[in-house]
Amino acid sequence: MDGLDYKDLYKEGEFYHNEFRRSKNLDDLEKAIDYGNRALELIPSEHLDLLTLLSCLGAYHDDRYRRLGKLDDMEKPMEYDVRALEIMPETNPHFPNQLANIGVSYGLLYQRFGKVDSLNKAIKYKSRALKLTPDGHPDLPGRYAALGVSYVDRYQRLGESDDLNKSIEYNSRALELTPDGHLDLPNRHAALGVSYTDRYRRLKKVADLNKAIEYKSRALELTPENHPDLSSRHATLGVSYTDRYRELGQVDDLNKAVKHSSCALELTPDDHPDLPSRHATLGVSYSDRYRRTGKLLDLYKSFEHDFFALNLTPDRHPTLSLRHFNLAVSSHELYLYTSDPDCLHSSLDSFRKASQLLTGAARDVFNNAFQWAKLTSKYNYLNPIEAFRAVVDLLPHFIWLGATTSQRYHDLSLVEKVAVRTASAAIRSSEYSLALEWLEHTRCVVWNQSLMLRSPLDTLESSYPALAAQLRETAKQLHHASSQNPAPSSVTYSSEHRHQLAKEYDDLLAQVRKLPGFETFLRPMEVKELLKTARYGPVVVINCHDAHCDALVIKPGKDHVGHLALPEYTEEKARNARSQIDAMLRNRRLRERGFKPKALPLSEPEPDVGLVLASLWNEVVKPVLDYLGYLDNDAPNDLPHVTWCPTGAITFLPLHAAGDYGQPRSRVFDHVISSYTPTLNALLSSVPTVLDRPPRVLAVGQSITPGHSPLQGVTRELECLENHIQHRAVYSQLKDDQATTATVLAEMEQYDWVHLACHAHQNIMNPTKSGFYLHDGTLDLVTITQRSFKNKGLAFLSACQTATGDERLPDEAIHLASGMMMAGYPSVVASMWSVMDEDAPFVADKVYEILMKAGKVGNGEAGRAVHYAVAGLREKVGEKEFGRWVPYIHIGS
Repeated sequence: MDGLDYKDLYKEGEFYHNEFRRSKNLDDLEKAIDYGNRALELIPSEHLDLLTLLSCLGAYHDDRYRRLGKLDDMEKPMEYDVRALEIMPETNPHFPNQLANIGVSYGLLYQRFGKVDSLNKAIKYKSRALKLTPDGHPDLPGRYAALGVSYVDRYQRLGESDDLNKSIEYNSRALELTPDGHLDLPNRHAALGVSYTDRYRRLKKVADLNKAIEYKSRALELTPENHPDLSSRHATLGVSYTDRYRELGQVDDLNKAVKHSSCALELTPDDHPDLPSRHATLGVSYSDRYRRTGKLLDLYKSFEHDFFALNLTPDRHPTLSLRHFNLAVSSHELYLYTSDPDCLHSSLDSFRKASQLLTGAARDVFNNAFQWAKLTSKYNYLNPIEAFRAVVDLLPHFIWLGATTSQRYHDLSLVEKVAVRTASAAIRSSEYSLALEWLEHTRCVVWNQSLMLRSPLDTLESSYPALAAQLRETAKQLHHASSQNPAPSSVTYSSEHRHQLAKEYDDLLAQVRKLPGFETFLRPMEVKELLKTARYGPVVVINCHDAHCDALVIKPGKDHVGHLALPEYTEEKARNARSQIDAMLRNRRLRERGFKPKALPLSEPEPDVGLVLASLWNEVVKPVLDYLGYLDNDAPNDLPHVTWCPTGAITFLPLHAAGDYGQPRSRVFDHVISSYTPTLNALLSSVPTVLDRPPRVLAVGQSITPGHSPLQGVTRELECLENHIQHRAVYSQLKDDQATTATVLAEMEQYDWVHLACHAHQNIMNPTKSGFYLHDGTLDLVTITQRSFKNKGLAFLSACQTATGDERLPDEAIHLASGMMMAGYPSVVASMWSVMDEDAPFVADKVYEILMKAGKVGNGEAGRAVHYAVAGLREKVGEKEFGRWVPYIHIGS
């Protein structure tokens, strides 16, 4: 064919490309690429047809990559498309198509290497292409579909609900716009089925699962025999039948999963890049069937397909970690059946690799490690320390700073009892220092990330001021970007920008840690630092596990972590105790300040909270005090100070009120003063606020709140404050209509201490929306934690449930008291449930009387003041009135 000009060569290339699209014959595609390359050599560099030729060549290589999976074919389309875009005016009618092609190339790059940056670029280019495509344009359905694919990919990678919603929105729109009989109609059904699969896995609604099966089944029906996508249709439908089998347990669904997964594998050519995935899916189906029937043949088939899936997966592929994990599980099941040590060694090796490969989604790699760790809890020969160390190391990759606060809390809710499990594994191995470190690293994860973003950089600034300034600004932007409700006037942060900020922050941290003397800069604390928390008394960490509790004890001046086993108290006991306390509160209507303590008619007897407190005393608190040598203390005016740091279900129980109230000197407050801390780091990050001037105290009172009972005690409460403070400190108050959210926040900047006497609420569905009811709205937790107040002292929260956390996240301390600590108040007086309106002035009066004499907080003064104030209330209302005096607690230093 010598003598052909570029136009003839281009036409030949297009002819063979169309032949390939029809026949799927690779020889046709090779000829198309050959003719296209020869045409590219001959066409003048300024010729208008160059754009079309580059676009076609990109499409040829794209098809060959999808067929053979060669990396060179992945990079070529992007190279051609970017080159075309550079010389193409935006007015060119093909400009949107060029953007779309580049978006597709970046999407393929992500699917091969798993880099989020490539995925964000795919969304960027595809979004711009969609924006430039007018209504009614024949390419519009394809634009929606392409963008839907990328939102599916990003949701599956990062788990952000906004991406899930967009994937359903765009895939639904693509299907609506695609006419009946269109060649892409099966693809539209299949893509929407995948989106519903994702939503089912997030929300666990069977209706979504059934929709997924409906759309995927329709896609299969519309796909002709011998079509190259037929394999994919069977594969994705098999996945949904697996989901439904695991949800409903019906054998018919299990058999359909095996059938469709088998068909998918049979229809996949040996050189197809999806072949590893086909083996993996079928391996999962056989594994499920083995667990159901116990047939050894299914177990061997599961192992065989997992083995092939792993060996066919290229290096650096995002799914490599999952392949190792599947093989680890099937190898371990084979070991349990055969006792063959080779199976055990293979399992251990694959578990290890599954937890080390970070090319895929961090959530998947973390889950692999966590499943491994939970397995080691059953079989000690699997080395639990190694597995749980992987869990701890991977947690910050999973709960990463590029996600919103709400997304991080959602992700943490999926990881059941990670802190308690990791600590328990270390304790069982007598690694008490490691247990303490792991608890600190795996509890209050979002809290600690927030503190890290706002850490002072004085040491870095003195040596490297430019780097410190860059890190501070990036951290500030990232802190605001991760918030759920930035102020209306603030910058709007897209997901892509938030991800970029997180990457920049991580890169800057890595840069700092390479500097001499900064190797441990902002790294999680080691035990030698954590031992410094016992400044004014011992700190006792209670780890509440399924089968037992343990106390890890830090004593002042000691260089080791003490351990005390508490075998009689379990997570189940803690949960039952919480339920009984909740029942008492419901009966007595102690859910909101201002309600009268009037019992409701009961169909069954009210729980005896005294028995709950006695169990807590005998099985937890008394043994700890005995271990500390405090049970023989007979000096009521010089009691030692214990700071409790509970974990898991015991977080919600009043350790400070534990006691056998039928026996003398059998109450915790007979022997010690109690405070709490959500983390050890919270004690270290706060320093005693000994001011060189009297403290400036702001009092906020809201006696009338629409929709809530009036708080008649607020006026009296503020009068008590004024009487104690006005001659010893600078005092100001905002009352009723003066107490707007903006004014209160602004004044909090100016004052050292703050007292909030108002209604508050705990938002069960979204804990970060919990807040204080002020005159013009709610001052919520998100808004508070966005602040970074300097040199603050006491926050007295005289409201409802200000220290009530989220039951789904007991180790994250998501409550108003912790929010005030995060905002910069090292010492907080709060309530575990609602306080009585008539009791609040009494307690406030006593607390401020004691604190004004001390003139400071931060060395246990606030805890001591609360202890003696509550003692007075207890004497006034009666010791057995647990609902009235127990809720008052002190948190912090």
